[in-house]
Amino acid sequence: MRLSEYTDYSLRVLMYCAAHPGRLVTIAELAEHHQVSKNHLMKVVNDLARQGVLETTRGRGGGLRLLQAADTIRVGDIVRAAETDFRLVECFDPATDSCTLTPGCKLKHVFHDALQAYFQVLDGVTLAELTLPLAPAPAGRASRPRTGTPVRIAVATRRKG
Repeated sequence: MRLSEYTDYSLRVLMYCAAHPGRLVTIAELAEHHQVSKNHLMKVVNDLARQGVLETTRGRGGGLRLLQAADTIRVGDIVRAAETDFRLVECFDPATDSCTLTPGCKLKHVFHDALQAYFQVLDGVTLAELTLPLAPAPAGRASRPRTGTPVRIAVATRRKG
């Protein structure tokens, strides 16, 4: 499963706001810090404001800030709200399921349980737990987190014998 860039940006916006409590953050500041389009961020911010997670103030001196305490915002809730589709396999949607194995297949239940475990982990983490104070980027060098690059995890195995 892969989360969308929209979800990634939603989490980045919230983490940045949580790391800068007590002041308004601007979309221009977020765009520069994350090297992301202002237009993309405006959509994300508007959606988070509609959900009641962010407070926005327009005009000169305006910006955005968390509307809720960072320790009350669960990562799982943000991911659920940002993502549009959690159908891991076609049989998750009975309306479009054409798999001939569906009547006796147990794989759907395994994937369902895995998805529930995934959200259980995300629901156990709050925005406050993810947020460290963010230091400004060194002069002349904007920080640019990598996006869309898969993380490879090496697993050591022991041979029997």
